Amino acid sequence: MRLFTPLARRCAGIALVGLLAAGSLTACSMPQFMSYPPQVRGNRIDKDRLAELVPGTSTRGDVSSLLGSPTLKATFDERTWVYISEVTRPQIGATQNVLAQQVVSLTFDAKGVLRAVDVKTEENARDVSVVSRATPSPGTDSTFLQQLFGNIGRFGPGIGAGTGGGGGTGTSSGNY
Repeated sequence: MRLFTPLARRCAGIALVGLLAAGSLTACSMPQFMSYPPQVRGNRIDKDRLAELVPGTSTRGDVSSLLGSPTLKATFDERTWVYISEVTRPQIGATQNVLAQQVVSLTFDAKGVLRAVDVKTEENARDVSVVSRATPSPGTDSTFLQQLFGNIGRFGPGIGAGTGGGGGTGTSSGNY
């Protein structure tokens, strides 16, 4: 009796080729047609629309009709409008892959006329070192068993047990 017929050998060969192909796909990045589409976050400003703004002549109304409302206004200065955008692509088993970032800052004078346009991209970004420290908070130094058994005996019977509330004796008066 033959264990492997020619058809079984052919099917096993096809399965082996399929496994090798799947293994090679996991070792590399995903092909473009299988990846997620880019996601635009924020208010992306096109260069053409930005070129239509002329410092000294454009007003706040012109800017808002052309670009829309800003992402934010400066905290201590209502004269500065900021448009923030980011293009990302999700990756399997990872965080968002940042493809492009842009920050457009528009400064107006007291009369609402555009005075300055400042565009920042990822080339202008700076690395920020994050300090990993924990802020101590009182009362969090108890062990698991202390937390588990800490409330035993703190509450008496009937308190918070649904006795009708209202601070009465817990008996109904019959008046509804």
